[in-house]
Amino acid sequence: MSNVVALLIVVPIIAAAGGLLARSRALLSDAITLGSLAASAIGSIWLLAEVRANGSVVVRIGGWDPELGIVLVADLFASLILMVALATILVVEIFAIAQRRTVWGADPEVAGPILLVLSSGVSLAFLTGDLFTLFVAFEMILVCSYVLLTHQGHRGQINAGMTYVVMNLMASTLFLLGVAFVYAATGTVNMALLAERIPELDSGTRLGIGLWFLVVFGTKAAAFPLFSWLPDSYPTAPTTITAVFAGLLTKIGVYAIVRFNTLTGMEELGPVILVVAGATMLIGVSGALAQDDIKRILSFHTVSQIGYMLMGVGLFTVAGVAGTVIFLVHQIPVKTVLFLVGGLIEDAEDTSALDEIGGLARRRPIIALLFALPALSLAGLPPFSGFVAKLALVDAGVAASSIPIVVVSLLASILTLLSMTKIWLNVFWGDEPEPTPDSPDGPPAQDAYAGAGRRRYVMEATTGIAVAGTLAVALFAGPLWDMSDRAADDLVNPDRYISEVLS
Repeated sequence: MSNVVALLIVVPIIAAAGGLLARSRALLSDAITLGSLAASAIGSIWLLAEVRANGSVVVRIGGWDPELGIVLVADLFASLILMVALATILVVEIFAIAQRRTVWGADPEVAGPILLVLSSGVSLAFLTGDLFTLFVAFEMILVCSYVLLTHQGHRGQINAGMTYVVMNLMASTLFLLGVAFVYAATGTVNMALLAERIPELDSGTRLGIGLWFLVVFGTKAAAFPLFSWLPDSYPTAPTTITAVFAGLLTKIGVYAIVRFNTLTGMEELGPVILVVAGATMLIGVSGALAQDDIKRILSFHTVSQIGYMLMGVGLFTVAGVAGTVIFLVHQIPVKTVLFLVGGLIEDAEDTSALDEIGGLARRRPIIALLFALPALSLAGLPPFSGFVAKLALVDAGVAASSIPIVVVSLLASILTLLSMTKIWLNVFWGDEPEPTPDSPDGPPAQDAYAGAGRRRYVMEATTGIAVAGTLAVALFAGPLWDMSDRAADDLVNPDRYISEVLS
């Protein structure tokens, strides 16, 4: 099983090289990309089953001692989130291949291979057991995401890409300095050893380290007040790229916050994290309500939903962290599928502006259904996965007597529903757009081309698979909660993690 852990990181990089060499032969390049992603997704499922049955899988690269060498650790938390992440990337790539010939599609010669390298960075971020390798993983993801964001060369993409890179480079610089500080204070960057040594430091040093990394990972997660790069950069990218970014990249920042703060026992940061969580919820959803473009609304919701995940961490209880884990499992596919539906709308209507679309439910009922289900889940209505995840967090908040954050989370859910209703009323339930010179019958001329043929059915079917994934989270809420609870118990009480890594 240790080979599977290593292959999840290595195989996508090798496949990316093969995809670049075969870029002039589209079918071969696509086959390499899809084959690698499918193999990675299957490997992650196998890994999760093994970890669930027999405990964590620990790989010491080169056989070095954990204090000096690189250690990969596949515990239940990492394995569960990794499986959801890799399955999501696979679905998005199928959508991307179908969309490749439209004006909204990413360049397959670049996007496919770079997406493979990004998936390798994602796997490394989830599986690494030391801070420096986590820094390397974040840099792999940053370089790949910048290329994917700007490779079409549009002015808006370049401008937004600069903001994205500057903010993330700032976070990377702080991250590297933080690694140096931690090593100077403890003599190690291995997270299992840090779980033993950081609690032994004086309170001022511990608090400084905790706040420093909260800023670093908070920037990566787009938490308040470090989220300004996200709403401007995400809407400019091709649909499939935005779907991957929104579904995964900020969640890796949340993953790092959960992993670092629970392992090192930073409970004194709980009130700070709860304040950040509440502000992130309200600022994000307020920004969404003020927008008049589907992509920008969904981008602000990406920010808002981060607040719910931070809420569970800030409680520093098993129930709270379990709520964060299951919220991550719910949010990755839901946010991804909403951006894919946004891509279907943009592909059909040649725009994502609310005031330029109307009556889509009558002309594209399948798209309307594909939007409605994840939108209701995002708002947290029963019986969808969002309800399960938010109920877990609210219940944990009440049990911890953290009533203010519970009230804020419920208010943010109501405002989320209002913003989803805004999209529905304008895009799906409104009047059809007035005829234009290039489209005398009403809908834009692009619609006749973009909506025709097998390509459209593949895109809709792929989105339907992603929607089914969101419904599966609700359907299998019981087993998922059991795994989330087990993962949270291991996180809040890290003795088992420490012994497995160091033994």
